[in-house]
Amino acid sequence: MTGVITQAKSEGRKALTEVEAKTLLKQAGVNVVETKLAGSREEALSISKELGYPVALKIASADVVHKSDAGGVKLDLKTAAQVGKAYDDILKSIKKQYPEAKIQGVSVQKMARPGIEIIIGVSKDVQFGPVLMFGLGGILVEILKDVSFRIVPLEKRDAREMVREIKGYPVLTGYRGQEPVDLANLENMILKVSQFVEQHPEVEQLDLNPVFAYSDGAVAVDAMIILGEG
Repeated sequence: MTGVITQAKSEGRKALTEVEAKTLLKQAGVNVVETKLAGSREEALSISKELGYPVALKIASADVVHKSDAGGVKLDLKTAAQVGKAYDDILKSIKKQYPEAKIQGVSVQKMARPGIEIIIGVSKDVQFGPVLMFGLGGILVEILKDVSFRIVPLEKRDAREMVREIKGYPVLTGYRGQEPVDLANLENMILKVSQFVEQHPEVEQLDLNPVFAYSDGAVAVDAMIILGEG
């Protein structure tokens, strides 16, 4: 599991690519959307066909943090023609805005079915060490700032309390006729992230945003990991 982190450090990188982050998290038992790295236009087309449409394409570069703002994300691509154009457009946009960026390729993932958007994140506090955050995800986390915090490592009780502390908790329990999400699965994901960070003290920051929560589980659609000294 540490091979990915060792490789990144040997290359002088602090940020893992999304594919690398998801590979580590999947090995740690965190459910993530299957994501593969394409090093060429032809490979992106082949992977898209293998995974099945619709797919999403994202730039894979540790030097590009805000991928969407830089034109590095294309969603809901339904045909090979759309994938090919999206691949070309992504590289053109990134090379224009980040001419010095080292590009590993373009990640390809199958579009996940919509769910309640959740964020699970970890950041390091100078005094307390890793602190885990939970809340409603997507743009809501920036607007509402409705989140709960616990110091790593967490126990089952901590995860249960975190989910229920946020003001948006009723959204998770079936607000206005919506299906309630699988709270036990969500709590388990929180614990898996806590365990992962505890086992990897070199992780400085981690973000799963969004996580789509469903009545039958949860899946991380996007993942970011930043490394520190450890």
